[in-house]
This record gives sequence, C-alpha cells and structure tokens, in this order.
Amino acid sequence: MHLLFWLSLVPFTTGWMGENHFAPVPTALYGVVLLCAAIAYFVLQGAMIRRHGRESVLARAVGRDIKGWTSLGLYLIAIPVALVLPWLAGVLYAVVALLWLVPDRRIERALSDSSD
Repeated sequence: MHLLFWLSLVPFTTGWMGENHFAPVPTALYGVVLLCAAIAYFVLQGAMIRRHGRESVLARAVGRDIKGWTSLGLYLIAIPVALVLPWLAGVLYAVVALLWLVPDRRIERALSDSSD
C-alpha cells in the first residue's frame, strides 16, 4: 500500500509540473514523489527477501540491485537541482526512466540457473 500511495501521486505532480512549465517547486516535488516511490519499492523488495530468505532465487536475482541504487542516487541529486535548473532535473528523471526501460534479465537468469 505504501508503494501504491506514492504511485497514485505521480499523475498529480506530473500535471502540476506540466501546467507550470517545469517550474522549480513542482519539478522538485515530482522528484520527491518519485524518490518516495523508489524507497517504498526498496522496502517491499526487502520484505520479500526477508520472507523468502537470503539464499532464495529472488535474493540471488536482485543481487546488489545497481539499477535501484542508481535510481535513488539520481533522484537525490535531481531534487535540489530542480530548484536551480528544473530542465536538468527533468533530464535526470528521464535518465532514470530510460534506465528501467532496458529489460532486466536478472530474475529470468536466476530462475533458469535454479532449474538446472
């Protein structure tokens, strides 16, 4: 529910940011919502790994989760940048989206390794 709450705010902040043509405060708030959604995802992921164990297929598939940590870092950078250069923050948000657009094969790889 925590993740769904933050995701439900994305349309509002996206609309506010668009109506105000990437003004600093709406752009920063958009980043805060994205950051909170990313944190909620980490909490959910951690709960699932604790439930299934550190040696589970899921835990092996997630590994160090470089994409997840990179996303959090870019959001943390983009939020204060939005207050000075909103267009650059928009670019950083787009970089995170493009990062996740590339298919992640970790789970498929872990499942195929566990069935061998």
